[in-house]
Amino acid sequence: MAQTMVNFRMDDELKKNMEDTCREMGLTLTAAFTLFAVKVTKERRIPFEITADPFYSEQNISYLEQKMRGYKEGTLKVAERGIIEDY
Repeated sequence: MAQTMVNFRMDDELKKNMEDTCREMGLTLTAAFTLFAVKVTKERRIPFEITADPFYSEQNISYLEQKMRGYKEGTLKVAERGIIEDY
C-alpha cells in the first residue's frame, strides 16, 4: 500500500507528552494517528466524545466578567458558607 506524508502543527509539550504516552503503550506517534484514522474511517465518526467545556461558554464568561467588575468596583456581594458537611 502506498503511503503519504501528513504534516500538522502541535504544541511542543503536547507532542512530547503524546510521544511518551504512546511509547508506554508500545506505539509510535505515527502508529497512534494511523489507528485513529482507521477507526474514524471504519466507524465514520470521531471515536470519542467531544464536548465544549461549559466554563468557557459565552454566558459564563459574561457572568464572570460582570462579577469581576463588581469585585474591582467594591460592589460585589459575597456570602461566606460553611463546609458542605455542615449542612
